[in-house]
Amino acid sequence: MIPGFRSDSGQAFPVYVAAVAGLLFLAFVYFAVGQAATTRNGAQTAADAAALAAAQDAREQLHEGWLDVILDPAQWERFLDAEDYTESSACQQAAAFAARNGANLAGDECARLAGSREGFSVTVETTGTVGRSLIPGTESLHATASAKAVIEPKCSFVPPEPPEPPEPPEPPEPPEPPAPEDPEPDPGPTEPDEEPEPEPIIRLTCDEVTWTIDPDDPKLPSATDLFTVRLTGDDE
Repeated sequence: MIPGFRSDSGQAFPVYVAAVAGLLFLAFVYFAVGQAATTRNGAQTAADAAALAAAQDAREQLHEGWLDVILDPAQWERFLDAEDYTESSACQQAAAFAARNGANLAGDECARLAGSREGFSVTVETTGTVGRSLIPGTESLHATASAKAVIEPKCSFVPPEPPEPPEPPEPPEPPEPPAPEDPEPDPGPTEPDEEPEPEPIIRLTCDEVTWTIDPDDPKLPSATDLFTVRLTGDDE
């Protein structure tokens, strides 16, 4: 060693090790936080998919049920208002779509919306944990998220005018007494006129498009033409 000089290499090495360890720790923290954010985003994706799946299943039920009563406009209103569907079937679809996105329904958190709007509120919990076992204390912590989807009718209709009842037949005039030499048979009572055919149910208007329903070949527009399904927030 040169007299008057002292080597600093031994003193610098611990500082270097500490700096590297700090950088590695920061990298680990950023990675763990990123994993947690990814899990939370996945929970929201699963909740959105589950809520939409429930509402779409209800929309298909409404379409099929409406077809069953298509020739009875008196029963249209409950389908037109998106009210007549089975909640349990829709929630089964919600559970299936949540599972496809790595989540389960949180308890029984699939419910029909309260109030005047039709649709579903869904809450899910991720199957994976927030920290993915990287952060101590998060091994059993799952992310949860909620979503709402509404079913909005797109159509209105004017029911056909009820057919006027047929006029009662005029009573037959009493037959003249037949001449003794040429008797005529009694014509009997007059047959009433047949019931008039119902008019086609027209003016089912969906987004300014008019559909004609023919009683001889009854068809409805598609479910997507009849109803809109979309996600909604708490502020709506």
